[in-house]
Amino acid sequence: MHAMIRTALLFLVLFGLFALVGWVLGGGNMLTIIVFLILAGVLNIFSYFYSDKIILRSYKARIIDERESPKLYGIVAKVASDSNIPVPKVAIVPMDAPNAFATGRNKKNAVVCVTRGILNYLSEEELEGVLAHEMAHIKDRDILVMTVAATVAGAIAIFARMAYWSLLFGRGRRGSGSGLIILIAAITAPIAAALVQLAISRTREYKADREGSLAIRKPWALASALKKLEYGNRRRRMKNGNPASASLFIVNPFKEGVFMKLFSTHPSTSDRIKKLNELSEAMGGPIVYMG
Repeated sequence: MHAMIRTALLFLVLFGLFALVGWVLGGGNMLTIIVFLILAGVLNIFSYFYSDKIILRSYKARIIDERESPKLYGIVAKVASDSNIPVPKVAIVPMDAPNAFATGRNKKNAVVCVTRGILNYLSEEELEGVLAHEMAHIKDRDILVMTVAATVAGAIAIFARMAYWSLLFGRGRRGSGSGLIILIAAITAPIAAALVQLAISRTREYKADREGSLAIRKPWALASALKKLEYGNRRRRMKNGNPASASLFIVNPFKEGVFMKLFSTHPSTSDRIKKLNELSEAMGGPIVYMG
């Protein structure tokens, strides 16, 4: 219940930011604000019904059946049973970077996706840990939450950019006061939206780590997988793809500069492993050293 309330509040903040941009662009006109709020609602509805299809298509993910990859399918079915959810569809992304993500608006139409690279990179137990993490996201509807947040945050950034150009070429020249407001909104709105998105993503990554590990009772499996995936993705970054979807992956597959690290969609891998080690130690399991 606390997570639901927190998520609802975060979305209210996103809608407030959207209304702010509408107010700036419309010069305080209520009709413009209403239009932007309606647009935000349309974006959310569109994200709800079609975001999973867009993500799968953008990464050329191909749905497979049990005959094509019985080992992978068997692990997915086992973890789904341990997590007490229906067996999701399974897809393979034709990329060598080792990674995984899940998408779908609910348990019934969920899809678990793994890259081609992860299948030969992790042991069976480590892959089980990764899939358990993704199942936890499906169970808690995290994928829907993060996708909608990313969509709205991205839209805010676009319209804030419009406010910036409005300052340079139009409305901002009519007065220093209005120009200053537009400039502040153009700078702060996308940053605030990104921070709200990250607050959703980072919190739920820790939660999915814990819930997935408890479901299969092997926190060390995920800890070991995270260690290898961190190293593997540093060596082989994902070249094709949209960085806006980084929060969907179990580890960030894209290269981060100094500035982008401040807005990372994932907690540090060392912190995640530390928390998993604490859980493993409490269960009498092995410890994974990040080293």
